[in-house]
Amino acid sequence: MTRRRLQAWAGLAAVALLLDLPEGSAAQRAPLVAAAASLNPAMTDIAKQFERDRRLRVEVVFGASGTLTRQIRDGAPFELFLAADEEFPNQLAAAGLTRGAGVVYAEGRLALFAPTGSPLAVDARLDGLATLLAAGGVTRFAIANPEVAPYGRAAEALLRKRGLWEGIRPRLVLGDSIAQAAQFATTGNAVGGLLAYSLVSSQAFATRGVYAVIPPSEHPPLRQRMVLLERAGPITSQFYEYLQGAAARRLLEQHGFTVPK
Repeated sequence: MTRRRLQAWAGLAAVALLLDLPEGSAAQRAPLVAAAASLNPAMTDIAKQFERDRRLRVEVVFGASGTLTRQIRDGAPFELFLAADEEFPNQLAAAGLTRGAGVVYAEGRLALFAPTGSPLAVDARLDGLATLLAAGGVTRFAIANPEVAPYGRAAEALLRKRGLWEGIRPRLVLGDSIAQAAQFATTGNAVGGLLAYSLVSSQAFATRGVYAVIPPSEHPPLRQRMVLLERAGPITSQFYEYLQGAAARRLLEQHGFTVPK
């Protein structure tokens, strides 16, 4: 890995979720899992439950699916990749960087969010956003960058479907991931944003504002696929299987995802 690529991966790893790993060799052996930012609350709980059930630990790095895909191509030492769509895992599989095509583990949902004090009236059809935009009341509006984040692509598709894209485009602030878009939507002078339901329904957002869940028929489906990567070891293989089991599926549902039957 080149110095530049190593620095880029190190910057991403700085936002890793460190699961209270003890000092010493056990911490060094914990395998790295790359996960879409929309999974942060759910994966935090799942990884902790995995540790309680199996007495094994993993370390999770969160980011935009496109960014994580690039890091994997550049040699980042991930062993498992949970994306927010199917396209990015399929790219890695086509490049021969995975063990098979993986599985769809969940389907995500979009939500329109407005922070406390915002003039934006939230509703599933975006009528309140359309009214505020027409009145010139939209200062900034947050979505994830559609180039690297599947939730950003879904948000763009929804805004285009509602005829709002061209009008709101100059006012958009793009997060490098859906997590950063959520930060933008709750700070500064943004009136709100189109975010992952799994984030805005979490306890961290309980007092930050209000939201409306968008019907899944209103945007391209957010079918989320995971793939084992070439370097996956036995702990990661166990975690991959665990993610398809009842305990993990239950936690995914609790965090706003739909799981395959």
